[in-house]
Amino acid sequence: MAEKFLELLVTPAVARAQEHYFGGAIDVRGERPRDALTDDEAQFIAARDSFYLSTVSESGWPYVQHRGGKLGFLHAVNSTTLAFADYQGNRQLLSTGNIGANDRVCLFLMDYPRRTRLKILGQARVEDARQHPELVAKLSAPDVQRIVERVFLIEVVSFDWNCPKYIAPRYTSAEVEEAVAPFRRRIADLERQLKAKN
Repeated sequence: MAEKFLELLVTPAVARAQEHYFGGAIDVRGERPRDALTDDEAQFIAARDSFYLSTVSESGWPYVQHRGGKLGFLHAVNSTTLAFADYQGNRQLLSTGNIGANDRVCLFLMDYPRRTRLKILGQARVEDARQHPELVAKLSAPDVQRIVERVFLIEVVSFDWNCPKYIAPRYTSAEVEEAVAPFRRRIADLERQLKAKN
């Protein structure tokens, strides 16, 4: 776990809850302004095809949205900056509007087959894609650049890796196909052998 993560999240109310249930609170004093991502986090991010993004509305309500794209669509630009292209959608712009009023965000990235998750706290801003064609070209494949409307830039403040307990392994159809491909080939080979004998 990066040092800044709990410093930001263990508020007095959280400390009181820890004291109530565990007899003491986690000591979270620190002076780091932010925690930089390492190669481990950058590689994990590059291997994702989706994540969850949470923002907070002006009325104080949390909002969580699923974001998906081609593998690696969330880019670790450097050790403290993430970015992704935002495509045409349902025109609600809830995350975009929320970030305009409160730049704090949390990203939740899952690797279900390996039962691993990464949480990232950051401060985000949204840029109009029409004003930043260089970012659109950098963050999206040529075949989808025409539908990019915005670019999200996130300055990482801290992050935390969670334990795998209670993460049920789940697999994409591509992962399942890759796993069963050798069995399909073996079955086809055996069927050819049987047919040749008859």
